[in-house]
Amino acid sequence: MTDYRRTLIPGATYFFTVNLANRRKTPLIDHIDLLRDAIRYTRQRHPFLIDAMVVLPDHLHAIWTLPWDDADFSLRWRLIKTWFSRNLPLGEHRRASRVDKGERGIWQRRYWEHLIRDEIDFARHVDYIHWNPVKHGYVARVVDWPYSTFHRFVRDGGLTKDSDDGGDDASFGERQ
Repeated sequence: MTDYRRTLIPGATYFFTVNLANRRKTPLIDHIDLLRDAIRYTRQRHPFLIDAMVVLPDHLHAIWTLPWDDADFSLRWRLIKTWFSRNLPLGEHRRASRVDKGERGIWQRRYWEHLIRDEIDFARHVDYIHWNPVKHGYVARVVDWPYSTFHRFVRDGGLTKDSDDGGDDASFGERQ
């Protein structure tokens, strides 16, 4: 089995990209409440802060801050993916390797993570998250995408609805 080199720092802040196995399907937004429930379920058992997040039809981006004594983001992603998959209606195509392992064919097995280095890195990744629906052509303005923490940033006074300046900007979850 491949041994991935991941930077594991308790209490750190990470940026993630998590993709569906079939990038032509849209269960993330078709079943957004299931995804919210999966995240809520996981956060109740293994807390973390959602600093920023956007959910697109076939992938999501998130910035999380982990508790000061915990660096296990892999466990959290595994729980979210598992809970969502188990509660999603059956029907996706599964390769033989997934059937043999008892896996659904919803998520790509891996994800991409990046340790946030400083405030500038954090701000750039928040902007990237918020701008992503525009980048992919789902909406013309950041404010028009409903599954993004952009709306929370506006509500909390960190951004205005007119922050849609063409930079990399995008309410999904509550930071708690």
